[in-house]
Amino acid sequence: MFRINTQIAPESLINAKGQPQFGHFDGIVSRLGLADFTYFNTMDKPASAWAKRVDYKQFQFVSIITPRYIIGVALADIAYLGSAFCYLYDIKNNRLIQQDWLKPFRLGYRMSPSPANGTATIGGKDKRITFEIHDGNWHLLIDTKNIQADLTLHCLPLSLPMAMCSPTGYNGWTYTQKHNGLSVKGQLTIDHEPQPLNFALAGYDFSAGFMRRDTSWRWASLSAQIDEGVIGLNLAAGVNETGSNENVFWINGERHLLGPMQFEFDRHGQQGTQIWRIYSHDGRVDLEFTARNCRSEKRNFILLKSNFRQYLGFFSGSIIDNQGRSYQLNNVLGLTEDHYARW
Repeated sequence: MFRINTQIAPESLINAKGQPQFGHFDGIVSRLGLADFTYFNTMDKPASAWAKRVDYKQFQFVSIITPRYIIGVALADIAYLGSAFCYLYDIKNNRLIQQDWLKPFRLGYRMSPSPANGTATIGGKDKRITFEIHDGNWHLLIDTKNIQADLTLHCLPLSLPMAMCSPTGYNGWTYTQKHNGLSVKGQLTIDHEPQPLNFALAGYDFSAGFMRRDTSWRWASLSAQIDEGVIGLNLAAGVNETGSNENVFWINGERHLLGPMQFEFDRHGQQGTQIWRIYSHDGRVDLEFTARNCRSEKRNFILLKSNFRQYLGFFSGSIIDNQGRSYQLNNVLGLTEDHYARW
């Protein structure tokens, strides 16, 4: 079966020579070590302090799935702007409502460059979202018109996240860390109604680095209960593919790193009704995703652009883990995403 060699997560991603350590890690990198990174431009000259500051990008995302709702929360820092969204999807009624934030350069928001400890937050008195990370454990705070949440995400003992670093473009790198199939504890109130969390599941995404000026990706994510237990899935194409990839499947907390993925869909079809095919050429992943709804956003600031679509819908198909065990998915709720960014 497919095998990927992993290494113990370093204390700092940037080594003594000022360069990132590449590959898959068994555990969480304590700090990125941005101050120690020796950054060169494309002509192999030392990059300016300004370039080092504005070329660094970071985003964080958490999804919460309950029997009644999906909540998606994201916060991004692209140096020039801070942006965020928080949406609430009513599964039964196929209804999506959302709130957005857009803040100018370093004003009204903050991020933490550590995937292990730190706080990221945006908003004001009337609405705010916050991610708190303590020793790799995620704590989500939401205070908006429709949602009040104080939630912690919990993984099973010995369950490993997908954590990796890969070269990006000529002179950059990207660290990404994701973990799906997590349980949820705490309090969640939606439209003044407390929500039970017995069957709630979650996933998170921490990504940061010196990414391509023009970046695009296709992505799929789910956390669900099937006959064999709790599964998590993260699949992507277009990013983090230089020597490694971020494709991973969890079953009851056990991590299975996967090979490259292919995404096929009609980008210009009717929004919210697309059917995607997501598969690996080795036959271990063969999924169909049927979209029901979509959160979309287009921003064109000439030098900065974002064309973002995140779909909510159902996965069906099969996944084979690293021990050759096959799992069937039948209308399992999850997310896909199609995103282009110039930043």
